Amino acid sequence: MNDGKTKEQNSSLDLEFDLDEPPQKVWRAVSIPEFRENWLPKEALADTGATTIVPCQEVRYTLRDETPPFLESTVTFTISPNATGGTRLRIVQELTDAKLVRTTIAAANTNSPISMLAA
Repeated sequence: MNDGKTKEQNSSLDLEFDLDEPPQKVWRAVSIPEFRENWLPKEALADTGATTIVPCQEVRYTLRDETPPFLESTVTFTISPNATGGTRLRIVQELTDAKLVRTTIAAANTNSPISMLAA
C-alpha cells in the first residue's frame, strides 16, 4: 500500500490510496457490514446502512461524532482499478451538519465609529 495524498479544503478531506488488492476485494471491505465493522464500527454511523450505493464503484455513509457537539458528515468510498492491477481507493469526508452553517448576525451596536454631537 502506498502512502495516500491528503488535500484539506474548507469542510472536506480527500484521500487517495493505491492498494495491491483487486477492486472486488476492496469493494467487499467497504460495503459488507461484517467486513466494514473491522475498521468502521456501526457506532460511528448515523444510519445503520449506506446512504447511496453504486455497485462495485461507490458507497456513501453518514457518520456522527460520538462526543459533543455530535457533528454529522458523509464519507464516500470510490473504487476503481489502477494501472498495476490493484485498486485506487478514494475517500472523501465532508462535514454536512447544519450546525456548521455560518450565518451573519448583525451586531447589537452598529459597529460604526463613535461620533459626538456638538452642544
